[in-house]
Amino acid sequence: MNKLRARTVVAPPRSEASTRTTARVSVVIPTYNYGRFLPSSVGSVLAQEGVEVEVVVVDDCSTDDSRAVARELAHGDDRVIVVENPANHGPCAAFNDGLERATGEFVVRLDADDLLTPGSLARAVRVFDTFPDVGLVYGHPVHFHSDNPPAARTEATGWTVWAGEDWLAERCRTGVNCITTPEAVVRASVYAEVGPWDTRMRYACDMEAWMRVSAVADVARIEGADQALHREHSASLSVNAGSGRLLDLRERRVAFDAVFEGPGGKLAQATQLHERARRALATEALEACYHAYDRRLTGVEPIDEYVAFALETYPAARELKDWRRLEARRRLGPRLSPVVPTFFAWEVYRRLRNDANYRRWIERGV
Repeated sequence: MNKLRARTVVAPPRSEASTRTTARVSVVIPTYNYGRFLPSSVGSVLAQEGVEVEVVVVDDCSTDDSRAVARELAHGDDRVIVVENPANHGPCAAFNDGLERATGEFVVRLDADDLLTPGSLARAVRVFDTFPDVGLVYGHPVHFHSDNPPAARTEATGWTVWAGEDWLAERCRTGVNCITTPEAVVRASVYAEVGPWDTRMRYACDMEAWMRVSAVADVARIEGADQALHREHSASLSVNAGSGRLLDLRERRVAFDAVFEGPGGKLAQATQLHERARRALATEALEACYHAYDRRLTGVEPIDEYVAFALETYPAARELKDWRRLEARRRLGPRLSPVVPTFFAWEVYRRLRNDANYRRWIERGV
């Protein structure tokens, strides 16, 4: 359980393997007050080649023109279905509303402000067809801030396939999500097995869903190509509703607990994996504390709440090295901690480690 095992498979030449043109992919697009983005989002799906697409737009009781825009898109193309919620259900439940209507063999959850890249669905279906045990396929998402989306890479250079439990073990080791969301495609049969998104979470339900899938199926990543375009803007859910580190930590704790209450609990190493995940979350909370001391942020960071979270999540938190690091800073206080050479060196190491983790995510997707 200490190393993430994987096997990389070079994608076969196009002349030797082609995607089934009959493969049906359902793309569920929940929207709340994103009418201005809907035409581009839906258009990126309808433009997909090599597969049959179905677009399920779920208007989650928007107060803008989302419903009218969605109806107009459906009127212009019978591949578009509109679900109109009479009340706001929230982002996770809204996806489930669309999932109930989806009829495809594969399912994608696409935010109304995001886009699929050309050929992304055909590339994913090709992996599913090659590896019947794979239940989740994802790839690299391009994050962009401009009004116009950047050009995407569309040639896959290879595939990486993990045993589902190995992929889940890596999520437990790091404690973080590695999938933005629009780049993920799931077999509908796997959703039927593990169930829809868990609405006990408001923002981490996607992470929990990917982990639940990995508990019963293998996971694959498409290398070399960009599978989706994720728009960053001031009104996006990822920038606002899910922000706040303590809230994020609490959401992820619920996600891991839900996984091991469900399919993950049947794995041979379920207890060890669950403990590893909770330890990772506690470690992150404690690190946030001593980082606040090193950066003179103790006046704005909720130190006591982080500590309480760490102890609630992992009762043996006092035995961690990170607890001792925090205690050393507490003894010195917030005024002296930033000038201690060893603490400064730790901050440098922390920054280099985070940079290395980011590069690893870019290159390997985990």
